[in-house]
Amino acid sequence: HRDNETFKKADWSGVILDEAQNIKNPETRQSKAARSIRAKWHFALTGTPVENHVGDMWSIMEFLMPGLLPNKSRFVREFMRPIQAGETSALKKIKKITGPFILRRLKTDKNIISDLPEKIETEVFCSLNKEQASLYGAVLDNLEETLTGASGIKRKGAVLSAITSLKQVCNHPALYLKDRSQIAGRSGKLARLTEIAEEMLSVGDRALIFTQYAEMGAMLKSYLQETFGREALFLHGGVERQKRDEMVRKFQESKDAPPFFVLSLKAGGTGLNLTGANHVVMFDRWWNPAVEQQAVDRAYRIGQKERVQVHYFCCKGTLEEKIELLIRSKKNIADSVVSAGENWLTEMTDSELKQLFKLSRDAVEDMD
Repeated sequence: HRDNETFKKADWSGVILDEAQNIKNPETRQSKAARSIRAKWHFALTGTPVENHVGDMWSIMEFLMPGLLPNKSRFVREFMRPIQAGETSALKKIKKITGPFILRRLKTDKNIISDLPEKIETEVFCSLNKEQASLYGAVLDNLEETLTGASGIKRKGAVLSAITSLKQVCNHPALYLKDRSQIAGRSGKLARLTEIAEEMLSVGDRALIFTQYAEMGAMLKSYLQETFGREALFLHGGVERQKRDEMVRKFQESKDAPPFFVLSLKAGGTGLNLTGANHVVMFDRWWNPAVEQQAVDRAYRIGQKERVQVHYFCCKGTLEEKIELLIRSKKNIADSVVSAGENWLTEMTDSELKQLFKLSRDAVEDMD
């Protein structure tokens, strides 16, 4: 958008927009700038036309063919809300309107990519230990107290804060407590990652490990290096482009390449070719299947020669396991529209939230 005035002065033959999901919000300067460029034809490329909700498609289609879909407010009323409510008629209608203008390429189509190896996706259920369970319960008690009589922005803020805290507890107590005490032996997820890492190293495999928390990434890097005596790379949003490119080259091309590459989900989830890995570990979950799939695609892409194993970590009996069901329902919306929602947790009632967040007895190891 910084060069928009220059672009607007010309009449272009065509405009090709790569990573078109970046204009999903029609109100951003970037989105408005893209729509203002005059051209005879428009082409949009994206692996994730629906990142958050079906409304993302409205902005992309408005760039491609202005007026094909109704204006935004009518689109929300006639398509977005009904689809989020599970109405198949609205889904079929938008598929019929947009279908002729969408070309979808699937990696699973052997006519397009004949030599891409198999991808195996597995949910890895982890237990909380007693320290984690105690912290989890304390967060719930605090939320219940805060929600009493709360409404509006205060209630929404309390729910979002509790979600973050519970996810941090599921990852590791040190992430939630911000303490600097020992890392080993305090997290079910870390114990399972250690087992997977041992199995990988014994056969010469290598892994990408994604987390949405930079603090967790730093913790994992240190732990893996100290435990296995091998270098672990860590890419996060604060890494400069030149340093990032050096890390990628080292992982991809170095003779003695590090076996572990820890990445923050947003910094390392797009635009990188990391086919040197044949394992992908999602240490925590970004409740958006499109974003997670982009992360997996750093390894599972053209040029990959090995079978790729994807490990989705999930603490059983916690909000992580229950929200996994919401992830699946959202992915179904994206698949239906494109091959042809977002569940707002803060809008749940107090009783629904209590049911979603409560800790099951089977969540904790060695619990009597």
